Amino acid sequence: MSARGGEYWLTRWLFQRGLALIYAVAFLGAINQFGPLLGSRGLTPASFFIEQVSFWRSPSLFYLHYSDGLATTFGWIGLVCALAALAGVTERFGTPVSMVAWGLMWLLYLSFVNVGQTWYAFGWETLLLETGFLAVFLGGRDVAPPVIVIWMLRWLLFRLMFGAGLIKLRGDSCWRDLTCLVYHFQTQPIPNPLSWYLAKLPVWMLKAGVLMNHLAELVAPFGVLLPWRRVRHAAGGVIVAFQTMLILSGNLSWLNWLTIVIAVGCFDDRLLGRFLPLHAPALVPLARAHELALVALAAIVALLSIRPTLNLLSGGQLMNASFEPLHLVNTYGAFGSVSRQRFEVIVEGTADSVLTPASVWREYQFKAKPGDLSRRPPIVAPYHLRLDWLMWFAGLSREYADPWFVPLVARLLQNDGPTLSLMAGNPFPDRPPAFIRAELYEYRFTTFAERRATGRWWSRTPAGEYLPPVSLRTPELLDMLEQQGWVR
Repeated sequence: MSARGGEYWLTRWLFQRGLALIYAVAFLGAINQFGPLLGSRGLTPASFFIEQVSFWRSPSLFYLHYSDGLATTFGWIGLVCALAALAGVTERFGTPVSMVAWGLMWLLYLSFVNVGQTWYAFGWETLLLETGFLAVFLGGRDVAPPVIVIWMLRWLLFRLMFGAGLIKLRGDSCWRDLTCLVYHFQTQPIPNPLSWYLAKLPVWMLKAGVLMNHLAELVAPFGVLLPWRRVRHAAGGVIVAFQTMLILSGNLSWLNWLTIVIAVGCFDDRLLGRFLPLHAPALVPLARAHELALVALAAIVALLSIRPTLNLLSGGQLMNASFEPLHLVNTYGAFGSVSRQRFEVIVEGTADSVLTPASVWREYQFKAKPGDLSRRPPIVAPYHLRLDWLMWFAGLSREYADPWFVPLVARLLQNDGPTLSLMAGNPFPDRPPAFIRAELYEYRFTTFAERRATGRWWSRTPAGEYLPPVSLRTPELLDMLEQQGWVR
């Protein structure tokens, strides 16, 4: 199981550090956001979910006991473990300590994901869990890296990239006629400053970008699985370069960052040693128990790979799906369809207790999603702002907002501190608004001329009413809250 493991000491070192950094970001997000979103007084309380869904469908430590304090504690334990792994502390104490630390991070994050409902229903959540589970078996600093785990990372990378490529070809026609990037930079969930400029590239360059996408997702993945190291290095290099471009062009949480971490498995020490001035210690063979654990891991991954593989071959391919509740081997994909227009839900409040045409409405600003036309698109990745992402989905369809939007409005009508911590600010610092409404706007990037004249990054036009004005005395609001179980 560890034959030629000495060729991958730097590979393991770099992979573990990168994965620990992603874990740290993920647990920091749980510390900051899990309470307002899923706490006892959150928008979709995890405790309600636990009451309605069995443990076997969605296993989590929170089924033993849930409290907001425990959720915060789990987040801090996970963050400390991640920082210890990032510093290399956990690896210095041998394989048992390393396995406990990585196993604890996996179990804690699984516990958040499996009660996280729509807030944790993103493909990179299951990707982190699958990657994190493999990391448990890599061993401590002084043992030979198990090559079979390196090959499992390559198999994961193949499914991740090839699945994303297939879902595009089978989905939106713009991936086939090479025009998707004409729309993508403007309509992606959370653009960054470079997105504004990329959206203005000539169409031929944008079409070339789609061809690069197809090369990275449909061709390079096969090189990842080939035995020839130079071919594998080239394939891994193409994927890393592609993911780096995605990082520069938008805010896709830690998806692209984690993909680069997984792609480290394509490289060996002879290559990495040119860039990392580190030397492997004298390595000892794997313990018998470790070898047996690797055999069991290989059998589990092989068995659980059947359904994801069949899904890849299916004309009805699922995107970002798990076929078992531990998320050990999953199927992935991204942007199977690309929006041609960008619609934003703008939440507004007024202090007027009686509404008139003269009532003054003040906008709530979110931390990253477009709102203020003059605000530059931010850089937030790899951090994941969950409410901002769900607001993007809400603009696509009201159905995406059904479980949580009404509770959000109710919380804003109360000037709820935890909820407001998810926002960029509070336009009603002295007392809560009397009414809140939501308007739908179509947003587009300004032109060079418009930006020179106004300083604005965005322009917008009204696209209709999203939610009529409501107050805490609105019967319809109270009925909706009661129907959703938010008040009892």
